[in-house]
Amino acid sequence: MKLTIAGIGKTKNPAIQSLTDEYLKRLKQYADADGTALKDEPALLKLCGRDGRSTRRLLVLLDSRGKQLSSEELADFIRGHQDKNPVPLLFAIGAADGFSSEIRYQSDLVLSLGKMTLAHELARVVLLEQIYRAFTILKGHPYHLGH
Repeated sequence: MKLTIAGIGKTKNPAIQSLTDEYLKRLKQYADADGTALKDEPALLKLCGRDGRSTRRLLVLLDSRGKQLSSEELADFIRGHQDKNPVPLLFAIGAADGFSSEIRYQSDLVLSLGKMTLAHELARVVLLEQIYRAFTILKGHPYHLGH
């Protein structure tokens, strides 16, 4: 499975970048995972193939107005995608002010990490940890049970 975690803007805090790198490294045992920083929403639309020229990817946006899933439900979503869809999966975290209504409309799923507001850089780490947790649930690894 090909998986990309994209964020609008670069991570400035070295501690957060270190955690981001750690979870991307952990994910690589379960998926072809990579992380990327993007300049803006048009760059995200291009990356996910909404420009009609790039490889199409399933776009999951992180937004406070999105659907809230449990860790198990996220694992089920990933399993369903793996089983039924060869298209790469792209999770995207917006800039500090979130995503425009236009890009939310073009997404395949809008997902929320919860009702609390998180700094967008921290949201990347939380998302990566939850994706990693989802894969450990799918593989029956004890990580999920021990935390």
